[in-house]
Amino acid sequence: MSRVEIALAVLFLVTAALYAAVGHAGASGYIAAMALFGIAPETIKPTALALNILVGSIGCFRFARARLIPWRDVWPLVLGGMPLAWFGASLPIAPHVYKQLLAALLVWAAIELARTASRTGFAESSTPLRPLHWMLGLLIGAAIGIVAGLTGTGGAIFLTPLLLFGRFATTRIAAGTSVVFVLANSLAGLGSIAWQGALPATWPQAMPIWAAAVAVGALIGTALGRGGLGTPNLRRVLALVLLVAAGKLAFA
Repeated sequence: MSRVEIALAVLFLVTAALYAAVGHAGASGYIAAMALFGIAPETIKPTALALNILVGSIGCFRFARARLIPWRDVWPLVLGGMPLAWFGASLPIAPHVYKQLLAALLVWAAIELARTASRTGFAESSTPLRPLHWMLGLLIGAAIGIVAGLTGTGGAIFLTPLLLFGRFATTRIAAGTSVVFVLANSLAGLGSIAWQGALPATWPQAMPIWAAAVAVGALIGTALGRGGLGTPNLRRVLALVLLVAAGKLAFA
């Protein structure tokens, strides 16, 4: 392997660990890293989605075993999100202004999460959660799904803050909900790319090593997300993840 491929493997492992801890799969981080190292643009999006599917599958299995996935709330989000993620992946890349608006939203969410992290434990135990009704879940899933398809991500970077700020879930339940959502949307996004015949003619030679790296990262991250990190620190990790995603969107 070349030095670039090794460097990317290390970055992918760290990215997967950070993202998996909060129920994400890392696509925005993989995209930013590959763009930084000059990977061919037509290869970046499908590669990121393929790695997302692997990390999302591991996360889904491990969060489900820990009973952190509220399936009743997940299905409307997935049913609303998957068709729109498929459709969004077939559209041209969104304009820079659009991406910068999304980046600003993520920065705001990151600041709020970091600012309130220290009092999260008390707030989550004392504040009642709101029910996520089916119709609202479908609408949220659809809105985030099309953004996920456009940006080549799974959409969890948008869903998790929404669940937390809307008081629809605690931090760990939001992570469990998001990991199913990101897996479904990544499958839809990659399926849409394949349907268009836009998959790379040849995948990067380092793909098996990259897959192994993100798998290790996912195992580390999910161990932290299921209970290895306290809730305040989990929110700080989420804030860091959102800042990485915002940087990718702002400077792509």
